[in-house]
Amino acid sequence: MQNLTTKSYFYTNLLQENIRIKDKLVPKQIHAQVIKSGLHLGVFLMNNLINVYWKSSFITDAHKLFDEMPIKNTSSWNSLISAYTKEGFIDIALELFNQMPARDSVSWTTMIVGYNQIGRFGSALRMFMEMIKSQVMPTEYNVTNILAGCASLHALDIGRKVHSLAVKLGLASYVSVANSLLNMYAKSGDEERAKIVFDRIKLKSMSTFNTMISLHMEYGRFDCALEQFEQMDERDIVSWNSMVSGYYQRGLDVQALDIFRKMIIHSLLKPDRYTLASVLSACANLEVLKLGKEMHAYIIRTGFSTSEAVGNALISMYSKCGGVEIARRILEQNGTSKLNVISFTALLDGYTKLGDIDPARQIFDLLTDPDVVAWTAMLVGYVQNGFSTNAMELFRLMIQKGPKPNNYTLAAMLSVCSSLASLNHGKQIHAVALKSKEASSISVGNSLISMYAKAGNINYARSVFHLIQRKKDAVSWTSMILALAQHGLGEEAIQLFENMLALDMIPDHITYVGVLSACTHVGLVEQGRSYYKTMKDVHEIEPSSSHYACMIDLFGRAGLLDEAKEFIEMMPIEPDVIAWGSLLSSCRVHKNTDMAKVAAERLLSIEPENSGAYSSLANVYSACGKWEEAAKIRKTMKNRQVKKEQGLSWLQIKNSVHVFGVEDGLHPQRVMIFHMMDKIWDEIKKLGFTPDTESVLHDLDLEVKEQILKRHSEKLAIAFGLINTPEYSTLRVMKNLRVCNDCHTAIKFISKLVRREIIVRDATRFHHFKDGSCSCRDYW
Repeated sequence: MQNLTTKSYFYTNLLQENIRIKDKLVPKQIHAQVIKSGLHLGVFLMNNLINVYWKSSFITDAHKLFDEMPIKNTSSWNSLISAYTKEGFIDIALELFNQMPARDSVSWTTMIVGYNQIGRFGSALRMFMEMIKSQVMPTEYNVTNILAGCASLHALDIGRKVHSLAVKLGLASYVSVANSLLNMYAKSGDEERAKIVFDRIKLKSMSTFNTMISLHMEYGRFDCALEQFEQMDERDIVSWNSMVSGYYQRGLDVQALDIFRKMIIHSLLKPDRYTLASVLSACANLEVLKLGKEMHAYIIRTGFSTSEAVGNALISMYSKCGGVEIARRILEQNGTSKLNVISFTALLDGYTKLGDIDPARQIFDLLTDPDVVAWTAMLVGYVQNGFSTNAMELFRLMIQKGPKPNNYTLAAMLSVCSSLASLNHGKQIHAVALKSKEASSISVGNSLISMYAKAGNINYARSVFHLIQRKKDAVSWTSMILALAQHGLGEEAIQLFENMLALDMIPDHITYVGVLSACTHVGLVEQGRSYYKTMKDVHEIEPSSSHYACMIDLFGRAGLLDEAKEFIEMMPIEPDVIAWGSLLSSCRVHKNTDMAKVAAERLLSIEPENSGAYSSLANVYSACGKWEEAAKIRKTMKNRQVKKEQGLSWLQIKNSVHVFGVEDGLHPQRVMIFHMMDKIWDEIKKLGFTPDTESVLHDLDLEVKEQILKRHSEKLAIAFGLINTPEYSTLRVMKNLRVCNDCHTAIKFISKLVRREIIVRDATRFHHFKDGSCSCRDYW
């Protein structure tokens, strides 16, 4: 008997030694010897053999041995359950657990730990509850594990109950339990209770302090974090990192670098990858290239790996600090597989600052399986640099091969459609948003309002606004107010603004630009004055140049030119080009040459090459019949080589944009277009149209003037649209300058003649022509 016991201990020692040396052949050899020796009935030895089998990656053999054991005890079951939980096979472990004839605290703990290890914290909590119901006394280890689960789930209510149980069982005073409670309260957001637990811990470890420092940082209590940090007798790298990353993550980059300097001077600890990543990121935010280079030199000297976090931080730092080519070399060394979105975006921004976005696209194309954030960053890069066509092409590729676009992607693409005033593309992206269920997103909804408004479809903009009725924010209201103002629906815009105020929504400076523009477009001078006063006195918004321009335009359009000039002179800021330009434009409408001359001179003193100032002044003289003065201005323009901006009109048919200038003879369908315009011209004359030859601001014969009027760019665009679009469909024409009086009158007659709605967007607003009238009521 003694001989068998000796052999049993001998084999057990061999098995334990094999756990260290990891020879996969040994467990089976010992198993064979154990059977030969008749020791296979010994439960202790068999339990050790089960343990060694699974640690040698023979979990199937371990289970087979367990099944063959004639005698099993609780440890036998626990050994196999532990094997399966540690290998991640929690469902098999649970099946064995449920078959156990008797369970001890180890059995329950094994399952709880197993669930926690694979992130199934809810199942771990339920297992703990079952353990309590089974009247198995929890241990210190049980409580710390279950508190870790509560912390991960932010399950504060359950955590408090576990705390009460720990107090009742006398476990709350254990350092490990106290630290787990502190961690649970900190991660669950109960700062007050965390502070109470912290104060009650008599033997505070570094981990205890680190938890409180992180908590204070999370809630922005930087003084408290620093106070606790300075109270520590000893600090580890986590302590320093908590301070450095805490400051950096909350935008206090200078403080983050200051703490790092103290670490280097006063501590023997070496920075790890977390320290380096945080410090490099702080350097990037502050654009401190010198320190960033010093950190890079340190990394090279110490042989620190530049893969993943540190490499990405280096790429971001160099990209933001103007060293984008160095960042590119680091990327080439590390490969694109580890490049994160933040670093890619930094690289993208770096190349954007250089005015070259192609290298960023090359990097993007090298990314393996880029996520939606990377796609969106690339798209936004194109959008911000004015490469709308590239953005559209990439978006189409994303729909075909990439991840599903999110609300940020769609909002960015809708801004492209807004800038292009492309209704067709906008509708397609709206369809994508509906399909991906992102159309209800507030950012997408707001972008849709702007897109439809800028593309000339105010009814669709209204529909989107009403669809986000319950979700809309101040941006939604502002977008709709601006849209209505731009379309000349001033009264509706003002009513919407009043509705917004009634709902206690707070308007911002952009909202007031919208409501003041609305007053301007419909000539509500007194109401505009009232809103301007409310903006300053009630909402305490300091007027910007945009608000001043709105007020100058409001007075000027209404013919109150003296008041407009007086307003400019009373402005607390130096009047800019827009202010004097607004006054000059109003002088042209109201044919005030004296004030136009003053406004033009002031405008040209700010911007000597402004062709609009020369043209507007010449046009004012021409409109008043002062041909010699007009000729002098045009001669001055020629001598100073100031080129007049060409008037252009364009419209989109299917996916093609067709652009027209005055007397445009380049379009492939020019013969048909001119013929159509001649025919329309004769027909609208029969309806009572009289050409406004005063709109030709040159001293020419009436017949020549009429011929010039007939070939204005917007008229040619409309003629082309009538030829190439279905009968009775809406025409949408865009123009870069203000619509002249003759075109405005002519288009009213054309809309009546062809029985179509014609929407024209000029430099200042939309005109909706229908049945012989315009939405602007001839006030523009």
